[in-house]
Amino acid sequence: MVKRILPYIGLLIFSTGCTALTQINNSVVSNKTTAAPASPGGMKFIDNISVSAANKNTSRNNSTKKTADIAAEYPAIESETYTNVSVIKARTAPSVMEYKYAQLLNVDYAFLKNLDLLSAVDEWYGTRYLYGGTTKSGIDCSAFAREIYADAFSINLPRTAREQYKICKIISATEMNTGDLVFFNTSGGVSHVGVYLQNNKFVHASTSNGVIISDLYEPYYIKRFLGAGRVDGVTQNSGGVLSAK
Repeated sequence: MVKRILPYIGLLIFSTGCTALTQINNSVVSNKTTAAPASPGGMKFIDNISVSAANKNTSRNNSTKKTADIAAEYPAIESETYTNVSVIKARTAPSVMEYKYAQLLNVDYAFLKNLDLLSAVDEWYGTRYLYGGTTKSGIDCSAFAREIYADAFSINLPRTAREQYKICKIISATEMNTGDLVFFNTSGGVSHVGVYLQNNKFVHASTSNGVIISDLYEPYYIKRFLGAGRVDGVTQNSGGVLSAK
C-alpha cells in the first residue's frame, strides 16, 4: 500500500516546490533595479547619476609663479651635459629668478650663463627711464650699464654711453658674450647702450619702457646697432661667461 502511494507523494512535493521557486523567482525579478541605457561611448551610469567634465584653467601668469609651482614642473632627473656649457648641472627645479629669466631670454634655465649678472639686472628690472637719472626712482641707459657693471663685475664704467664706447675693445656681433656692452645710434652717434645677455637678448634702460630686455634683431634696434664692446678687466671664461679678472 505504502509503495503504491509513494509516487503520488513525490509528485505532490515536486509540484509544490516548483510553484514556490516560481514565486521566488518572480519576486526577485520584480525587485531588480532597471539599468540605465548605455551611453554612446559604451559606459553605463548608475540610475540618474551623471558625470560631467570639470572646466580646467591651465593658464598661468608667470609673474605670480611660486617656488612650489615651478618645482612641480621641473622634477629632478639625471644630470645632463649641455653643449657649450662647461658644467654638468643636475636638473632640479629652478629658482623663481631662474624661471623668470629663462622665460625672458627664451632659453632652458640650465643655459643661463651668469646668475650674478642676472641678479644685478633683477634689482633694476622695471625701473622707469629718466634722462640723467641714476637711482631706482629713474635711470638712463648709461647709468644703468654703469650700475650693472659695478654690481656684477665690480668695475666702474664712465658715466656716458660715448665714454663707455671709447674704453671698449670693439668686437663683432658673432663674438658677443654675456656681459658685453652693445651700442646704438638712436639720436646721433653713440647715444644708447645696453648689456648683452644671451640668445640675441640685451637689457637696457629704454626711454619708452624703462629697464627691459629687448631682442637685438628687433627692427628698431638692428637698424641702429653700431657694434659691441668688451671692457678691459672682464674676460671670457671657458663657459662663455664674462666675469671680472
